[in-house]
Amino acid sequence: MHDFPCLGDARAGTVLVTGATGNVGREIVARLVTHGAAVRRLDRRQVESHPGVESVVGDLTDPASVREALVGVDTVFLVWPLLDCAAAQPLITELAAAAPRLVYLSSTAIDDDADRQSDPIVQVHADMEALLHSGELCLTVMRSDTLASNTRGWSAQLRSGDVVRGPDIARTAVVDERDVAAAAVAVMLGHHNGFVRDTYLLTGPELLSRAEQVNILGAELGRDLRFEAVPADLARARMLADGRPEPLVDALIAASVRRHESDLITDHVELLTGQPSGTFAQWVIDNRGEFGRQP
Repeated sequence: MHDFPCLGDARAGTVLVTGATGNVGREIVARLVTHGAAVRRLDRRQVESHPGVESVVGDLTDPASVREALVGVDTVFLVWPLLDCAAAQPLITELAAAAPRLVYLSSTAIDDDADRQSDPIVQVHADMEALLHSGELCLTVMRSDTLASNTRGWSAQLRSGDVVRGPDIARTAVVDERDVAAAAVAVMLGHHNGFVRDTYLLTGPELLSRAEQVNILGAELGRDLRFEAVPADLARARMLADGRPEPLVDALIAASVRRHESDLITDHVELLTGQPSGTFAQWVIDNRGEFGRQP
């Protein structure tokens, strides 16, 4: 990793946000609007318009729609939505031709010294980083740890009971998606307080297992909750029965089985935003209404 000054300019111009309906993307859009940036979002279907936000219908795998969305754009926030990079090269060609500044959302689980990553989700992030670097783009990578918003996947179970069942996974420094968005926007707007790198590592302040997350949820919700680890084959069957796509299910199961435990905790969020990373407990307090029990 090394200093990469191409994002040092404080003018964001027009920002194209991909993945704008996701947990991080929504926060990115809201913060850019608050800062008065011109925001354009790339949506796969027409969405309701919002003040200060332009919506363009298109798909990252369709070069023509990407080309149209990039007209007049100075900065792109990129989330790659697929589990492989086979369709990414035309996108990179369009990005290179338009030459915007690019901020890519990646994963702290990447092992830069490994020939192959631990699981398909981390592998696609590593592959995308390699492709983007090969495209000679003005690139900054935001590697995020496990998002606190992933906890929303437990809300249905918590509305009907006090047990969260699922595959266990290695402990990581769970990070608030609002902190990830704030750090990315700081980079895009040039508000990085002189902390300029080509790759940032965004983590929360403490290492948490899933059981520890559930305990924190229970404490903040005033409920006696517990986590029950489910064997991988049973978890896979349940996910498939819920209607999730098989490739996604297999990738999630592989992540739960193969991903290595991490002791990584950084201060990059604070160095970029001026505020330390929020705790998972605070995230629960701010989102507790999503986990209420059904009568």
